[in-house]
Amino acid sequence: MRLRNLIILTVIVPLFVSLVVFSLVAIKSLEDNVRSKLQTEVDIITRALSSSLSYAVTPDSDTPLEEALQSAFSFHRIYGAYVFDTEGREIYGLGLGKAIFSREEIQQVIERDNLYSNYRQHEGWNYYSALAPLRSQDGTVYGVLQVNRLNTGIENYTGFISIVAVLVFVVGAAGIVFSIWWGFRRYIERPLERLLQVMLLVEDGDRSQRAAEDGPTEYRLLASGLNGMLDAMAEKDSEIEDRQRREIELEKRLRKSKKLAELGVLAAGVAHEIGAPLTVINGQAQRLARRDVIGDDERARLGRIRGEVERIVDIVRQLMELGRQHNVEKDELALDQLINSASELVEEELEPRNIRLAIELPTPTPHLLANGQQLVQVLTNLLRNAAQAPSVSRIRVRAQRHEHELLLWVEDNGTGIPSAHHHHVFDPFFTTKPVGQGSGLGLSMVHRIINDHGGTIGVFDSALGGAGFEITLPLCETAPA
Repeated sequence: MRLRNLIILTVIVPLFVSLVVFSLVAIKSLEDNVRSKLQTEVDIITRALSSSLSYAVTPDSDTPLEEALQSAFSFHRIYGAYVFDTEGREIYGLGLGKAIFSREEIQQVIERDNLYSNYRQHEGWNYYSALAPLRSQDGTVYGVLQVNRLNTGIENYTGFISIVAVLVFVVGAAGIVFSIWWGFRRYIERPLERLLQVMLLVEDGDRSQRAAEDGPTEYRLLASGLNGMLDAMAEKDSEIEDRQRREIELEKRLRKSKKLAELGVLAAGVAHEIGAPLTVINGQAQRLARRDVIGDDERARLGRIRGEVERIVDIVRQLMELGRQHNVEKDELALDQLINSASELVEEELEPRNIRLAIELPTPTPHLLANGQQLVQVLTNLLRNAAQAPSVSRIRVRAQRHEHELLLWVEDNGTGIPSAHHHHVFDPFFTTKPVGQGSGLGLSMVHRIINDHGGTIGVFDSALGGAGFEITLPLCETAPA
């Protein structure tokens, strides 16, 4: 059962029933009191008149009966007074209601020798009439006095008043019930329905729902408590998601570190095994190139052989650097100095292609604990990769300080990196350049250096239209990675 119906059945209905019973009892008491007062007044008047008329009806009385009877009308609302003999015949009378009682009833009053009164209706009028025997001083009954009082006062309207009171009570009760229903609907049921709707939406998975904090104070407190609970749940969910994201990122970094360590072991073995043959090949090619008996074409071929040997040695060296554990020696460095150093190293590649480099740094320039040489290497690799991308005319480097971290973005307006390749750009030997133009180890080296500094690096689609790299670095040793 709904709360509204339960309140009506258990509180409102019993209250109204009690009020109805009380009202009916009160009206009935009023009616009985009015009737009792009327009867008492008529009985007293009748007894008083019977005493004065007893002398007038005796045969030797000198008092005129008419004069004594007319004195009855000096009383309030007496509309008829009659005197009858012992046979029930009228001796004298004035006013209304002469034939209310029959001769038999009048004779019965004489026989009982006592006052008799009753409500009677005659010719459409309601009377309260009384009969009293008239006695002489010796107790002889000479006649009967009839006094009629017309019901023209409130006693005639007690029944009507009862009906009107009941109708007024019913209308008032209906208005009260409607007011209670409307107030309950507006101030109790609707706020509860809104809270329930929010809870149902949250149950279905929409954690962004919040209850409106309006209405009575209790519901505002309830809505505020619900919103606080949802905010706490959202905060906990965010913490859990952030923890899961960090765990996933840590797992990826561990897998990549393991892969690089295995690659370093492999590179060390390869370097050990092919180092000596490569040295021999390089030395023999150099000796052959010095002979005068060979032509320029052969000497050029020997130079190419030596170049490829050196390239192989450089690749092996980079592989060994990737898999080796590094102890980073850090100093407090200004970010603008690091970026300027890197831009000077790639300036020769930017000018021939008319590439504009824009640097946007906050003021004052952030300082961070880092290895300057390694971070310059990171920035140089990223700027060089951007400069070598097709259709690039603008490169932007910007930074922002966020609590204990430094956010650094390197973006270009080239063709960008396909989304399918975002998860592989930091893998060793992965490159989108043509064969022979890139080893695929530059971004892997960048990833390793950022990792060694306790930071993160990721790739995204830049608002400039090309590729963008986001680097996060701690500003101090105690900052969270």
